[in-house]
Amino acid sequence: MIHLYLKRGKDESLRRFHPWIFSGAVHHLEGQPQEGDLVRVFTADGDFIAIGHWQVGSIAVRVLSFIDEPIDAAFWHRRLSTALDVRRSIGLVGRPDHNTFRLVHGEGDCLPGLVIDIYGATAVMQAHSVGMHLCRHDVAQALKEVMGTALRHIFYKSETTLPFKAGLGQENGFLLGGDADDVAVENGLRFHIDWLRGQKTGFFVDQRDNRSLLERYAGGRSVLNMFCYTGGFSVYAMRGGARLVHSVDSSAKAVDLVNDNIALNFPGDQRHQAFAEDAFRYLQQMGDAAYDLIILDPPAFAKHKDALRNALKGYIRLNARAFEKIAPGGLLFTFSCSQAVSKDQFRTAVFTAAAQSGRNVRILHQLHQPADHPVNIYHPEGEYLKGLVLYVD
Repeated sequence: MIHLYLKRGKDESLRRFHPWIFSGAVHHLEGQPQEGDLVRVFTADGDFIAIGHWQVGSIAVRVLSFIDEPIDAAFWHRRLSTALDVRRSIGLVGRPDHNTFRLVHGEGDCLPGLVIDIYGATAVMQAHSVGMHLCRHDVAQALKEVMGTALRHIFYKSETTLPFKAGLGQENGFLLGGDADDVAVENGLRFHIDWLRGQKTGFFVDQRDNRSLLERYAGGRSVLNMFCYTGGFSVYAMRGGARLVHSVDSSAKAVDLVNDNIALNFPGDQRHQAFAEDAFRYLQQMGDAAYDLIILDPPAFAKHKDALRNALKGYIRLNARAFEKIAPGGLLFTFSCSQAVSKDQFRTAVFTAAAQSGRNVRILHQLHQPADHPVNIYHPEGEYLKGLVLYVD
């Protein structure tokens, strides 16, 4: 196995169990690793400190363990078993009204570069590093053992998440089973999951708790769900007794999917309408109409620090439009899923938009990702989802 030696003083973050080693911390390598290879990491004094996957880029190593242990079948089994125990302890496993949750959340589950979402009898697995891609069959075998008969299908969906320059030629497909039922259940509501062509693993599992909160506020309100994707917020608003629900997404395929999900749960219900339209254009062209509740859940405006300034301008512009269009006494659910945008930066952007609108605004809730998207206390970068619920006079 390749040995990596750190520059003197560059082991401090690892002694605090941060799971990334940046390229600037590397003194030298004994051997020539290929991307995805396991490397054992040593301090400048030659003391073992970590083992992980080598990769090309600013993050040179994603740490799998701070113990000098083999990364073998037993390792994967232990990590997945622990992850399942966590989900069981928070009440997400074994419920007749709910079979959808995130089983592995990268660094939050001490498995950097790996995401696994469970949709009933199907697991959708996604690799964000070459190392995890190379281990996919070992992970799938351990996953099958840990989940037992509850799992019948494993779909591997990493075509768009692996580093482009790695040249892996990866295609999505089943590692176990196939032709799986695409309907999953979340809190008693049913959703078609497009794991083949959909964003992320096919559904935004991370908004589950926030959708439930919205349901409590939806009764009797007119609701606008921007960037609706599969229509999760729209379906919850319908069950919450909304007077009408409008779903907007620039993707015609997303609009078809939200219509399918509304029909799946509320067949023949005329309260819902969906529009394939750009969000900014829709808000601009809606005239004097006003909604009682607006959801802004856009895709990540900043995928890296270089895009931060433009992202913040985008959040200001989008929220300012919403403040203009929301009825007095209305509620705004507004989110950022950009990891590069901090909670304070997002809140400041929304504050700026509110000030520009001249509306009186109160914060009712500060929202975040759910418990099955845990944040490793040694890796605060894992806290990516930020949201506010605002009351607008």
